[in-house]
Amino acid sequence: MGITPAIAATTSTDGSVNGPPHVADTHDLIRVVGARENNLKGVTLEIPKRRLTVFTGVSGSGKSSLVFATIAAESQRMINETYSAFVQGFMPSLARPDVDFLEGLTTAIIVDQERMGANPRSTVGTATDANAMLRILFSRLGSPHVGPPTAFSFNVPTRKASGVMSTEKSGRVEKSVVQNAVYLGGMCPRCEGMGSVSDFDLKALFDDSKSLSGGALTIPGYSMDGWYGRIFSGAGFDMDKPIAKYTKKEMNDLLYKEPTKIKVEGINLTYEGLIPKIQKSMLSKDVDAMQPHIRAFVDRAITFQACPECNGTRLSREARSSKIQGKNIAELCEMQISDLATWVRELNEPSVAPLLKGLRHLLESFAEIGLGYLSLDRPAGTLSGGEAQRTKMIRHLGSSLTDVTYVFDEPTIGLHPHDIERMNLLLLQLRDKGNTVLVVEHKPETIVIADHVVDLGPGAGTEGGSICFEGSVADLRVSDTITGRHFDDRATVKETVRTPSGALEVRGASTNNLRDVDVDIPLGVLCVLTGVAGSGKSSLIQGSVAGRDGVVLIDQGAIKGSRRSNPATYTGLLEPIRKAFAKANGVKPALFSSNSEGACPTCNGAGVIFTELGVMATVESTCEDCEGRRFLASVLEYKLAGRNISEVLAMSMTEAEGFFGDGEARTPAAHKILGRLVDVGLGYLTLGQPLTTLSGGERQRVKLATQMAEKGDVYVLDEPTTGLHLADVRNLLGLLDRLVDAGKSVVVIEHHQAVMAHADWIIDLGPGAGHDGGRIVFEGSPADLVAGRSTLTGEHLAAYVGS
Repeated sequence: MGITPAIAATTSTDGSVNGPPHVADTHDLIRVVGARENNLKGVTLEIPKRRLTVFTGVSGSGKSSLVFATIAAESQRMINETYSAFVQGFMPSLARPDVDFLEGLTTAIIVDQERMGANPRSTVGTATDANAMLRILFSRLGSPHVGPPTAFSFNVPTRKASGVMSTEKSGRVEKSVVQNAVYLGGMCPRCEGMGSVSDFDLKALFDDSKSLSGGALTIPGYSMDGWYGRIFSGAGFDMDKPIAKYTKKEMNDLLYKEPTKIKVEGINLTYEGLIPKIQKSMLSKDVDAMQPHIRAFVDRAITFQACPECNGTRLSREARSSKIQGKNIAELCEMQISDLATWVRELNEPSVAPLLKGLRHLLESFAEIGLGYLSLDRPAGTLSGGEAQRTKMIRHLGSSLTDVTYVFDEPTIGLHPHDIERMNLLLLQLRDKGNTVLVVEHKPETIVIADHVVDLGPGAGTEGGSICFEGSVADLRVSDTITGRHFDDRATVKETVRTPSGALEVRGASTNNLRDVDVDIPLGVLCVLTGVAGSGKSSLIQGSVAGRDGVVLIDQGAIKGSRRSNPATYTGLLEPIRKAFAKANGVKPALFSSNSEGACPTCNGAGVIFTELGVMATVESTCEDCEGRRFLASVLEYKLAGRNISEVLAMSMTEAEGFFGDGEARTPAAHKILGRLVDVGLGYLTLGQPLTTLSGGERQRVKLATQMAEKGDVYVLDEPTTGLHLADVRNLLGLLDRLVDAGKSVVVIEHHQAVMAHADWIIDLGPGAGHDGGRIVFEGSPADLVAGRSTLTGEHLAAYVGS
């Protein structure tokens, strides 16, 4: 069978192509056949390339499973396979998605909501290469000249060396003797480039009235029953001598001794003083990434303050001495990025013109995307999910790459309606460069710009996973799908609002960009705090409200847990369920834990077996002994109302709420927790679904359901509409109303107009972001805000409600 050659097209003198199109130009679709990842039910569809396609549907309908876990995952897996086996050994192993056939894939670039790494050395500047450009600029133009770009890096220490230096030239090695050769770095020697120094409260490290063997050390994990006891003994300490009676040398060795080799029971070990050991094992991590008991210890034992040597700039004296037009690199990194962009635009140096052009474009991209209020020295770990996503996006705006697939996960998160317009322009710019743009989104303002819409559903979880609609936005509007029916839903401003029962007084708030703000937050009502991104909303709450008695803050911080963690373990739901099973069968509750006595010994309660294949991808296979059910066969014999523990963990929250609400399985403690999970819109999740598989919005709502159980009078919620479909927002408003009607005060940081319209009171911050914000620009009812239209929020809310 011969191969039919492509018909050659002819080119005219003006450069246009005549004749039939080239066969290579016909590959204009991404084809997905039989996708079954997570809850997808054999989904088959075609997605147009070089177009903007938006995926919609209720939370849990399968959008992320299709876009991220199938299309993007297979693209990344296939790209990884182009590397050598050696290189692949250092890369994350990716399993092939559960799909029959994929065709027409291009390189996928994922821009998701995951927060940027919690490395305390990472800043906005280091994450976007802005710092690298500034370092080169100062190495060329800085006066006095200090050294190469590394001389301005707070992550590179200055090193001195003496001895024989070998240099390889033209296949031969030349040796020379150097004396005090200096390799310049910009790291502050006092704080080692961290910007802060720690001071230890020794009373929190040990009880000096006790001996080491008597439990003197109060540091988490330092038990004398294990190897620590042998190491201290092997290092020569008197284990029975109270620490208060230590000599000056013994105390110095206990606290500060440099790593020293010792031999304990014939084994070579290393002893190191408590303080350097704690600095390496605990203080090198971001505080928010610590386990709760470690963080509690750090908060109790260690105080942090700005480094007196570098004033928190992280840089050495030499790096700070070099200036361009009167500014050193630390001062530039402290500036608001919009101001820094102006400074760079005014810098005219032909010798570094290409560098300045690149730096100008990068800084202006921050302003375009609504992040001009940040500074380059802002730690990356402090960015919200939406800020982190937009910071990642900046890397791609000036990219020369085309014909790639950009995949976005709700890019409007954390954006005021005013900023969504700018985000839409950026998405369209990426498409117009010849890229395929895939967006998972709920906001109508972004759905409306799509060239193609794919709606998944009809429901969530097991009731979703099917294609309900494919086509244009105009056709979606008239379709009989949940998204179509709710697409033009608009909340109306309440005619009557609740009367406050009191007020939470804030006086002189000046956290971050706040300008000596005085405001009374009303109690006993639904109060919405709004304003453009960076206007000071979170600063007001974090600096002046959080931490007060009776205030429960439910923010967007990530839930920390392994793949063994699930909604049942995180919320405490599993505890009453285990006790109910134990009571019904007359056995121990521990049998019904997949992390304890009841776990299948073959897979250790994981339900799957991981097979390491060296440099090849790790294979994950269902455990043959327990068939993925995680428990011993004998444990599964125990039933509660006809169901075993594995069957209960496979139930959806809605089903489980009914199961534990009546009859033989009635368990009030479990039923109460399940009711809260259903209330926050998670009825479709199963009890045993790993937390690692939940979306950002789902994780936040699990957190909301958990913290609603805490005793408090004031609930502060940070953008609870994150990840919610238009149809689910109405359920959220019902939940907020129930909280207020139960006597609670609810304060919501929110951009969604439906929540603003439903509020009893609105506090609007602005008028802009960064140093252009930080003031109260409106206080009052939604009706007054709409009538006045005196702020950006007022204008957009008036347009939303049709006034």
